[in-house]
Amino acid sequence: MSSPPLGKVSGVRVLVIGTGGREHALIEALSRDPRVTELHAAPGNPGTAASATNHEVDASSGESVAALAAELGADLVVIGPEVPLVLGVADAVRARGIAVFGPSAEAAKIEGSKAFAKDVMEAAGVRTARSEIVDSPAIIDAALDRFGPTWVIKDDGLAAGKGVVVTADRAAARAHAADLIESGRPALFESFLDGPEVSLFCLVDGETVVPLLPAQDHKRVGDGDTGPNTGGMGAYSPLPWLAEGVVDEIVDTVVRPVAREMVRRGVPFSGLLYAGLAIGAEGPAVVEFNCRFGDPETQAVLGLLESPLAEALHATATGTLADLPPLQWRDGAAITVVLAAENYPATPRKGDVITGADGPGIYHAGTALDGEGRLVSAGGRVLNVVGVGDDLAAARADAYAKLERIKLPGSHFRKDIGHQAL
Repeated sequence: MSSPPLGKVSGVRVLVIGTGGREHALIEALSRDPRVTELHAAPGNPGTAASATNHEVDASSGESVAALAAELGADLVVIGPEVPLVLGVADAVRARGIAVFGPSAEAAKIEGSKAFAKDVMEAAGVRTARSEIVDSPAIIDAALDRFGPTWVIKDDGLAAGKGVVVTADRAAARAHAADLIESGRPALFESFLDGPEVSLFCLVDGETVVPLLPAQDHKRVGDGDTGPNTGGMGAYSPLPWLAEGVVDEIVDTVVRPVAREMVRRGVPFSGLLYAGLAIGAEGPAVVEFNCRFGDPETQAVLGLLESPLAEALHATATGTLADLPPLQWRDGAAITVVLAAENYPATPRKGDVITGADGPGIYHAGTALDGEGRLVSAGGRVLNVVGVGDDLAAARADAYAKLERIKLPGSHFRKDIGHQAL
């Protein structure tokens, strides 16, 4: 059984899988699509409940997600997080004949295994950092000698954006590699790629690639890119400093060759392929690939999208992306600023009451309702606050004005998101 074209469906029912700010932003964007008449989130959060019906589900269980999608009569399932994708939830939904936006488990290895991603890039002739897998404490020092003076040490598997250490401190690099190996997870050593970083989301359907607007994430916890890496403290889009033609260059030299290589291997990619790149003197080089919408860049990028989102995701999911009309974007800029709980990214404090977190452009990422029905913190990155304006300065002013109205004891946020671009 295959899904009919979206234009033939009367009253589109969409189910979004996930609990975070990315999923909340996807739901808000889908709610603006006139074709969508039913929105469901599973498990969702207190923010998604304003626009969608939340459902309890084990998001990592393909059987459970597929059963829920069938029960709801979903026309489209959108899987937000990487873990369900790597575990094959999209495969289980497709097996029910339901259109799903998200790659198969085999294709999701582009994020689930950095070694797999490196192998694909090498075969596709895509520029990336020199790398080496280290799985024994006995060879850490020799590997450190081959890299540096800035060391990049990554968890080879999924680590929610926090398994990376970039440091000029050899002892810190060694300690991170040793910790990974002792926990049974190989360490990936990479050469350091210099140059500003760019996040480019692309809708990919086999060999068809449609880029979205470029964005830039801010990974370090503190202003001025200080402190440890996080899952992302903010992002902005588009990039006024990025030369014209660079997005086309990234598509032609990075994304499309990788998409073709995956088709050649018999694991075609269908969904959102995220390319994280460093733009150096020799051109773009890949830092990492993700198999889903990035967080918090998604919130900023979708803030500028004018085309119907459900149409674009459904076309990708059903193999008709090549027929999709060109995406339309509003002029101006958008910015996401993350409000984090006290002590994030270490062990965040939870259960504190949040006030002022209502209104447009505020997306719930780590929130819950307590026994008295009050909104409380329930994760490290608690809220994503999005500002939109005619230019980046106006978007920043909008976002930070919203942040000033939100109260969460002990919380913190970066005050310099997008500042360097100005």
